[in-house]
Amino acid sequence: MNGVLNLSSSPHTRDRWTTPYIMRMVVLSLLPATVVGIVVHGWQAFGIIALAIVAAVASEWVFNKICHKPDTIWDGSAVVTGLLLALSLGPKTPLYIPVIGSVFAIMVCKCCFGGLGKNFINPALAARCFLMISFASAMTITPSLDAVSSATPVGALKAFEQVDITKMFLGTADGVIGSSILALLIGGLLLWSLDIIHGQICFSVLIGFTLLIGLFGGEGFNPKYLLAHLCGGGVVMGAFFMATDYVTSPVSRLGQFIYGCLIGVLGGIFRLWGNTADSFSYAIIIGNVCTPLIDTYIVQKPLAYRKIGKTRPVKRESFRIPKPVIALTIIAVLAGLALSGVFFMTKDTIADQELAREREAYKAVCPDAASFDDAEEAKDAIAAMAGESTRVNEALVAKDGAGNVVGYALNVTGKGFGGDVTMALGLTADGKISGISFTELNETAGLGMRADEPAFKDQFIDRSGQLTLVKGDASGGQEISAITGASVTSGAVISAVNAGLDLYETTLKGGN
Repeated sequence: MNGVLNLSSSPHTRDRWTTPYIMRMVVLSLLPATVVGIVVHGWQAFGIIALAIVAAVASEWVFNKICHKPDTIWDGSAVVTGLLLALSLGPKTPLYIPVIGSVFAIMVCKCCFGGLGKNFINPALAARCFLMISFASAMTITPSLDAVSSATPVGALKAFEQVDITKMFLGTADGVIGSSILALLIGGLLLWSLDIIHGQICFSVLIGFTLLIGLFGGEGFNPKYLLAHLCGGGVVMGAFFMATDYVTSPVSRLGQFIYGCLIGVLGGIFRLWGNTADSFSYAIIIGNVCTPLIDTYIVQKPLAYRKIGKTRPVKRESFRIPKPVIALTIIAVLAGLALSGVFFMTKDTIADQELAREREAYKAVCPDAASFDDAEEAKDAIAAMAGESTRVNEALVAKDGAGNVVGYALNVTGKGFGGDVTMALGLTADGKISGISFTELNETAGLGMRADEPAFKDQFIDRSGQLTLVKGDASGGQEISAITGASVTSGAVISAVNAGLDLYETTLKGGN
């Protein structure tokens, strides 16, 4: 015979997943976190990731050549190891660190024990722990976004300081490259929905960790406090991508649940009472070491097993929601939370920018003003116009350095072709227009957008009283020439300016 046959008794099982396919799916699920890490932290993060992957693949190829073993780099496991190691490093880590770590992970933790399927601890985690012990100063995470604070979010938590949960969730806070919880959850839930990783492990890790932090963290089950701990220190990455490693995790479902709870509880203990804030890696390593013990005492029930004289009851089909539906629902909720977080995180900045833009526009139309004060006498009239398509939004009194009134600055709005047309309208103390400056103009390019050109805006300077829009050339006085092909936009500008002029005549005229 040319080949060797492997004969065994039934039952036989065949899995549709191959090792290369599983590794490709793991890499695909890590891509969101990788992309976010590179976008947030820049090209050095990309260099760390590339060096870690190349060093891991090269180490496995060299070891196989030296030991005359079959080439195994194409199964993708080395790529996964290098990528996981890189994502667990800081963005400012020296470039020699990922190379040393990948070589140690592949040659010492994997190949020296027989290769894929024979290592007793997760190679990427073992390499990270090795680097943290041997190169402690180089592994220190330095701030990349906030040069004032040198503490990572988890370090700040241990010091009872406030942290920004939204930044931690999105991955924009100081931390490791793969710190985006949103991206990690998307990838992890994808693997879980495809049955590539076991839910008993990842969810029991998160539950065990949360329960211990809630019971002994000093804050009770405060949602913000628990979320802050879950979003930092590699808990999510460890739960979905490290602890679920097939080789170093138990076989039985009960064993996987115990294994996950053990890691979660140990991670919580290290977080609350350990010397280092980022020590979740050690919890998973201890869980890996305990896996053989768990498999010894908790044995998987053999396929088709039944006791003598008894038959298994027929299971009735019950309604079950498919895992992909659950995963997609969770991802949609997470995406919604992320978008809400971005909004709340940036709304104050956007408001400040809009206010600054308005003040610049007021200064442009009232160049002689040194300061602007609210026109208290106009507030009731402005409130009465609220909700109308043509309205005055704000009225300010422009004063010079000596406190004398030199004019008025108004924010007015009219209904244009593409939406609201909002502008700053400057008036002199005697009610003449000193200028207009647009703050919101979304009209058709080449037509309505020409309203922002001097040829149209300069017509309003030194005019007073109610203005009239005419087609063709204006004869002067109260007439303003419309923009050719953009009569709606021209009309919106005239209506808004007239609303401001009317407020001046009825309310502001003669005010101090």
